[in-house]
Amino acid sequence: MEQYKQEFIEFMVDSQVLKFGDFTLKSGRKSPFFMNAGAYVTGTQLKKLGEYYAKAIKDNFGLDFDVLFGPAYKGIPLSVATAIAISELYGVDVRYASNRKEIKDHGDTGIMLGSNLKDGDRVIMIEDVTTSGKSIEETFPILKAQGDVQIKGLVVSLNRMEKGKGEKSALDEISELYGFPTTAIVNMAEVTEYLYGKEIGGSVLIDDARKAAIDAYYKEYGAK
Repeated sequence: MEQYKQEFIEFMVDSQVLKFGDFTLKSGRKSPFFMNAGAYVTGTQLKKLGEYYAKAIKDNFGLDFDVLFGPAYKGIPLSVATAIAISELYGVDVRYASNRKEIKDHGDTGIMLGSNLKDGDRVIMIEDVTTSGKSIEETFPILKAQGDVQIKGLVVSLNRMEKGKGEKSALDEISELYGFPTTAIVNMAEVTEYLYGKEIGGSVLIDDARKAAIDAYYKEYGAK
């Protein structure tokens, strides 16, 4: 596993973004782990987060694109932080864009924040985590309505690797439905492998009992 992935897993834990226990998800599923990207709240955290996204984008998609698009609302700071990180790490200047939930009819009008999109723009979409693909379903038509843009890919921070609407993962379903590749900084198999039996901050987050709970969860909800 790449070094930055290992660091990112510890970063999620240190930031209290990734937690283990008993959680009820919006879907109603009972999960032994939970990720909340809303827990990234400091400048230092956002700077590091942008750097991890930048490295994952470079590894998976390269840097030959024009715009980072982050769906409202959580995607807004992600797109900004990552655009800054790409500039600082690689010297490449990309634009950022996000959508508004409501169309603004005065001042800076329209549905877009940040850069406008134009014909020929190559776009990378950026999100925190995708479990159902709902936000992509809402924002993909908005993107295509702005011009003849090419979606080069979608990157999220964690691939939960569980069933979406069907038997495949939400990321795989999105890729099949919309025709662009998807990836994540890390997936849950990598998280489990790295943290199993490993002491972080004085405690082992995934011991034998928790590993068994995670295995049972994926036996029921794991993507095919």
